[in-house]
Amino acid sequence: MDSSRVSAFAAGVLVANSAPHLATAVTGRRHLTPLAGRDSGPVANAVWGGLNLAGGLVLLARTRRGGGRWGPDLVAFETGCLALAAWMAGSERALAVNSAPDGAEGGGPPR
Repeated sequence: MDSSRVSAFAAGVLVANSAPHLATAVTGRRHLTPLAGRDSGPVANAVWGGLNLAGGLVLLARTRRGGGRWGPDLVAFETGCLALAAWMAGSERALAVNSAPDGAEGGGPPR
């Protein structure tokens, strides 16, 4: 597989992963991160989301400097975004890692 497509795919995963973490940080809620575990607060989510976004943008810049064609690379980027979305939907459905039982902290609207 072409290295620019691999970089574009990884960039798609990272950029897509940044969105829920940055949104969680802005809304002041908790969301799982590798930095602070299941009970990660807004600061941890902002840092993790920012790192993911920065990493994705660096990979995209590297892809473009490597002479990658945006047509196939765009498909790889979008495939990375969709792969992460499918993984997150499936893991949340199976494991409920980012939701709590009704009435418990984290599962409903912020208090």
